[in-house]
Amino acid sequence: MYILGIMGSPRGGGNTDILLDAALDAAADEGAQTRKVMVSTLDIHPCLELYHCAVDGTCSIRDDMLPLYDEIVAADRLILASPIFFYGLTSQAKAVVDRCQALWVRRHVLRSWHPDVDVRRGALIAVGATRGARLFDGTMLTARYFFNAVGMSFDEQLLIRGVDHKGQILDFPQHVEEARKLGRRLATQ
Repeated sequence: MYILGIMGSPRGGGNTDILLDAALDAAADEGAQTRKVMVSTLDIHPCLELYHCAVDGTCSIRDDMLPLYDEIVAADRLILASPIFFYGLTSQAKAVVDRCQALWVRRHVLRSWHPDVDVRRGALIAVGATRGARLFDGTMLTARYFFNAVGMSFDEQLLIRGVDHKGQILDFPQHVEEARKLGRRLATQ
């Protein structure tokens, strides 16, 4: 079992990062192989809408996204983790999502990639400072279509409101435990 965590925060050690680490650590405790990718440390350009992916399902932009495609394809489970910026994913996380157009093309246009969606599963961890009723609506919609594009079901999410300051999530150990439970479920179910 290989579980990939994509950390979309521009900074490490924050609330979302703490929750992702808790989930991945719990999954590893259950025997899963895990890896966390800190998107902010990579050179990933935004999609330039060149349509090269429409030809053969590959992206013509030569940057750190190219090896990340292989990681995403190899993953049995994927956790997309992002703080909420203006009711959506961070720009770092969104760049990864947008660049997965190449995988969507492979799957839905060229039909050259046939992932087992019944086996591959995705999860979202999102943390927002406000308590707005619709805080996660945009992110949930984006996540749903992202996981479809990368050939995964999307049936797990941990959505935390009202946590802003770096490390503040540690004041809410129940949320850290929820992240651990999410990681255990991904590793064992």
